[in-house]
Amino acid sequence: MIKWDGHSHTKFCKHGHPDELERYLDRAVKLGFVRYSVTEHPSLPERLVDDEQLMAELAMDFSEMPAYFEYVREYKKRYEGRLDVAIGLEFDYLHDNYAFTERIAEPWADVLEDSVMSVHYLPGRGGMRCIDYKPDDFRVHLLEYYGTMEKVVDEYFDHVELAIATAVRLPGRKRLGHIGLIEKFRRELPPVDEAQIRERLVKVLPLLKKSGVGVDVNTAGLRVAACGKPYVPEWFIRECIAAGIECVYGSDSHKPEQVGFGWDYYEQAMHG
Repeated sequence: MIKWDGHSHTKFCKHGHPDELERYLDRAVKLGFVRYSVTEHPSLPERLVDDEQLMAELAMDFSEMPAYFEYVREYKKRYEGRLDVAIGLEFDYLHDNYAFTERIAEPWADVLEDSVMSVHYLPGRGGMRCIDYKPDDFRVHLLEYYGTMEKVVDEYFDHVELAIATAVRLPGRKRLGHIGLIEKFRRELPPVDEAQIRERLVKVLPLLKKSGVGVDVNTAGLRVAACGKPYVPEWFIRECIAAGIECVYGSDSHKPEQVGFGWDYYEQAMHG
């Protein structure tokens, strides 16, 4: 098992940190990482979410993508021999709009080494809604729209299953991002039935195995006060390993000091 951080962000992230990639990479080298995947949020369809301020914070503009790829490519060369810097993107599952995803991916298919496919948006009150924005926004635009947490969770995992089928078509190594993101605000919303989560995760296993799509073992939930746990449970990691599904640690770092965060959890789960 190589020491690999498979999910990270850069100054191109609108809700990230302005520090240069060098600070992230130097920390990765110091912590003994061998591979480091840079997986920035690519552009989104206009008005995907009916909130101009939020839209401005979500992702790169389409016009910025050439600069992003050149930026990471330069660091890839600079760190050659010290750290395998992999060029990637964290795609959003866009329900019924694969044409947009294809438009984003196609020009970069030859250079993309990692494609993380994540579910951040669900249909809700007033259109598509971001599931990991704020607890109050979730309550008003999703919980009140669906009526119960059980229904929101089912809708989320329905989208996760569709996201796996979409991820297969992306370039490079393919992984499903933070599968437990729906629990980000679990301490501030009505409780989620853990038996339901387990049942839906079990259903995902054969889809991952058949597709060859891996799992982003995302530890960012540990640093979110409203969540307080990793987005991928230990039992699920073990089931993935048993099924031959690739599990790759992901810090989901948006600041240099977050690189390597939660690695001990991943290491323990992989050897448990």
